[in-house]
Amino acid sequence: MKRLETAGAWLFGLVFCVLSFAVATEVTLRKVLNVSLQGVDELGGYALAVGSALAFSLALVARAHIRIDLVHERLPRALRIAMNLVAVLALAATAAALPVLAWFALSDSVSMNSTAQTPWATPLRWPQSVWFAVLAVFALVAIGSVVRAVGLALGGRADALDREYGPRGTKEELQDELADIEARGAAAAAGAAVAGKTP
Repeated sequence: MKRLETAGAWLFGLVFCVLSFAVATEVTLRKVLNVSLQGVDELGGYALAVGSALAFSLALVARAHIRIDLVHERLPRALRIAMNLVAVLALAATAAALPVLAWFALSDSVSMNSTAQTPWATPLRWPQSVWFAVLAVFALVAIGSVVRAVGLALGGRADALDREYGPRGTKEELQDELADIEARGAAAAAGAAVAGKTP
């Protein structure tokens, strides 16, 4: 799962780096040569919509969605489990509503043959279809989380439920940061060793 998170982060980073380069080029050409690339802002909107929707799923898997945990660790176990179940159910309900709303927008675009109000006049059904698909993936991941959480609760696996669906505490975040620092140090040392061996 960590590899999936890393691959997603690299992909999003690459897409938005390319997008930022395109925007910088567009602005420079506009100011200096009075020429426009046409459509960079449109592509940026599509990349942001699809990238953020995919990031919802990755954040859910990585437990990176924000939860306030000021009192969570101090509560009795039964109340912590109840709060974790409420949190995962609320997130799943929100996630399930998003593709429904996206479907309404997509069906309107299809029925009215809507196009983007840009020089490209892109038929909106295509980017909205991708947007709907990634929101549907988020909904499926969230519903799967509910099934898993309820299964853990019914199976009496309170520790696993708290560990997998509770908010990330400061100790866990510190351990993750230390592990990342150690991994980066090992990668840097390996890179230096390889560089030292090359003639």
